[in-house]
Amino acid sequence: MDDQDGYFGERVAAVYDQEEGDMFAAGVVDTTVDFLAGLSGGGRALELGIGTGRIALPLARRGVQVHGIDLSQAMVSRLRAKPGGDAIGVTIGDFATTRVDGTYSVAYLLFNTIMNLTTQAEQVACFRNAAAHLEPGGCFVIEVLIPELRRLPAGQNAVPYHVSPKRWAVDIYDVATQATSSNYIEFVDGRGELTSIPFRYVWPSELDLMAQLAGLRLRERWDGWTREAFTSESRQHVSVWEKPAG
Repeated sequence: MDDQDGYFGERVAAVYDQEEGDMFAAGVVDTTVDFLAGLSGGGRALELGIGTGRIALPLARRGVQVHGIDLSQAMVSRLRAKPGGDAIGVTIGDFATTRVDGTYSVAYLLFNTIMNLTTQAEQVACFRNAAAHLEPGGCFVIEVLIPELRRLPAGQNAVPYHVSPKRWAVDIYDVATQATSSNYIEFVDGRGELTSIPFRYVWPSELDLMAQLAGLRLRERWDGWTREAFTSESRQHVSVWEKPAG
């Protein structure tokens, strides 16, 4: 781990945009931006964990004024190097507690990033921080997975999710503490190098209570960005909490 940039230092930032996961697919980015632009209603947007600008840049091209908070200078440097990146304001800091000037019509935290906060107290603080930045009637949006605990047989604590000649990846769960970690072994020249990143998984009902503690109320919850119904079979959700206008 990089002491300054956390788990998203130069090593991760250098290859982050080269990932081939669905999160970078044009259709996924476009529907995410459509969703957030609609919620913004022409107002300003605050991205918690802005990273390299996967969503912030296309959202800004839609005419939405975006500001970001991120702990990793290495990730933000990649954002700055992209066309339009220097026009997006970014504050370096922990997005659970860092405050910026002004209020926003929408704040958002995407792609499981709420789980980068590895204690319940930090996750609660994040909701309070988001709520403090919202104008009345503004919305806080989180995209996060549903923990894959149903795939754990009795006595097993690991779920592999990628195996190839160049990479092995497995999630490890501690169901007593909700601690989890994503563990990657990258093979280069016949040698493996391990990277392990800790997370804290969180259930929808727990997020709703965090929102309530921050003075927010659930407005909508979907299986994905195109507003599919959220069901007991959903493997992720997009949830929107609203700051009361009164």
